[in-house]
Amino acid sequence: MALAPTAPSAELVPSGRSARQSLTKLHTDPRDDWPPRAWRLFDHLTGVYGETDPLPTLAAAWIAHQRSDGTRKTYAQNFKILETYVRERGTHPFAVTFLLADAFANHLKTLPTLIWRNGKRIPEREPRDDTTRHNVLSACSSFFKFVLQTKALPKELIDANPFDGVLYPAIDPMFTRTEGMTEEEYVKLALTARDKHPCRRTAFRLYVLVLVLYHLCLRIDAALGARIEKLGYDRGHHTLEVQIKGGTWVTKAVPPFIWHAIQTLIGNRTEGFIFCTSTGKRLDEPSQWRAIKATAKRAGLPQKKLGPHSLKHSTITHAYDRPGARPEKIQHWADHKDPRTTQRYNQRRGALEGSPAYDAAASMAEELEAR
Repeated sequence: MALAPTAPSAELVPSGRSARQSLTKLHTDPRDDWPPRAWRLFDHLTGVYGETDPLPTLAAAWIAHQRSDGTRKTYAQNFKILETYVRERGTHPFAVTFLLADAFANHLKTLPTLIWRNGKRIPEREPRDDTTRHNVLSACSSFFKFVLQTKALPKELIDANPFDGVLYPAIDPMFTRTEGMTEEEYVKLALTARDKHPCRRTAFRLYVLVLVLYHLCLRIDAALGARIEKLGYDRGHHTLEVQIKGGTWVTKAVPPFIWHAIQTLIGNRTEGFIFCTSTGKRLDEPSQWRAIKATAKRAGLPQKKLGPHSLKHSTITHAYDRPGARPEKIQHWADHKDPRTTQRYNQRRGALEGSPAYDAAASMAEELEAR
């Protein structure tokens, strides 16, 4: 005769929680742990396909699966591009074939980039560059790979990743559209942000953001996500813990005058985002892109598209110019896992400064101008 299962011993049951409560916890809806971006994509897709279609749930679960909020944001945006494309052609995303995925890759070459205008996203900017199109295709492939891993759909509905075999744009690791600055141009940008910004209420905040992006070698998403609670002190160094690309946390040394600027900015606040609106909300990236671009123009800098990443790009190249530069230190400071990534900045820098074009022009200039 089979024995009835015995009740668990007292030490196996968590203190203050009954066995029934523990089982209830195990049976909660996994969607309760979804981040906001997953829910936003779920709501968007549910409005199109309805609640019974598996697409909204699987797409949102895929977004929730990503490590960082930056990746979730980018993947959700990129997936919407694909979803709109296939829906306009009368196809469900789960019915995408290799040929349609390949056609989508070609479509991206001519698809205008959407920009916000009067509360709506309007296709006005030029098509995405090779790197951005590569990222869109990578996100789409990631979605189908995730769906296949879940085994939530029968093989007769989806049995392969339609983006396997799609030709991605060829990316030259030495090429970048990011425009750099000289040290003198950086100083001019920072002083213009501080002293000549038309909105005096936000001028100092923009100035501190420029300092942090440059001297802490940060991307804009990491800087805007930095919180007051993560400011600290370790073995004689002021520090700031920030979450960088990929969701990894790193500790940044904060130079004294940057620390003083941050303390002046936050005042008596003890929690929340370092860079925030008057209501305490996190600043959005597009507004700070516009602010830095406008400040560069006001400063009379010659770059056409100078933005937040130009500060990180520039500070790395400037670090290589300083006496006693140590590549391994620069790599760690730049948050690059692969030393080849950091070395590209050095090679790009040398490609311009050591260009034979200058010698060729110098030797011919007098003769050409004299004729």
